Amino acid sequence: MKIVALVVVLLAVFGVAAASATGRGEPGRPAAVLARGELRVCSTGDYRPFTYRDPAGRWSGIDVDLAGDLAHRLGVRPTLVQTTWAQLAHDVGSRCDLAMGGISVTAERARLATYSTSYQRDGKTPITRCADVARFGTPEQIDRPEVRVVVNPGGTNEKYVRTQLRRATVVPYPDNNTIFGELLAGRADLMITDASETRWQARQHPQLCAVHPDHPFTDDEKAYLLPRNPGPLLDYVNGWLRAIREDGTYAAVTQRWFG
Repeated sequence: MKIVALVVVLLAVFGVAAASATGRGEPGRPAAVLARGELRVCSTGDYRPFTYRDPAGRWSGIDVDLAGDLAHRLGVRPTLVQTTWAQLAHDVGSRCDLAMGGISVTAERARLATYSTSYQRDGKTPITRCADVARFGTPEQIDRPEVRVVVNPGGTNEKYVRTQLRRATVVPYPDNNTIFGELLAGRADLMITDASETRWQARQHPQLCAVHPDHPFTDDEKAYLLPRNPGPLLDYVNGWLRAIREDGTYAAVTQRWFG
């Protein structure tokens, strides 16, 4: 019995020590990232307010701030790696440790990579010129040959449009940073994107209005994307997501951008 008691004490001591070493019992830090001294984060840089890379190469956005927080807690420097929506799931693991930047959860990406726990619910909804809001409240109103729907190639916005709209005129536009200018210039009638983006863009462009962002056409989740076999980094990221929700970091960062 004395031996058993001693083992229990030793396990308790070592358990407390391990928890203290990683901070309140958070998962152990991933050795590969620590050895490199760098957290490589893939992002498209074209999806405000989550991520944006300006012409001078400066990054900003919600997930840029959060990438910095994650790297700081790991004790390494963050490095942003630009990718595209089409290449996102392929670049994770080869060019970067994880991908961040308003990434929607899809079955296609899940086959190629691994998602963290989700951190936001969202959904697809239109944004259009304010005078036209009443014209585009339902998919049936939108799915007409005379309606021009602008899309950015390679992401979930294009997938939704091409699978759900059969008759509308699809207008591809390659630059997601300037795509809303097509609506302002009258070269397209609307764009269907995540409700969070429509709210933010409507604040930047008073001529544009989000169409029922509180009741989008779809119910989606956002999460971070990691390699197919992420190792301990997945547990660390999930633990970090829990921590930033509990300590107010997530709320503070999103408040700065969404208002």
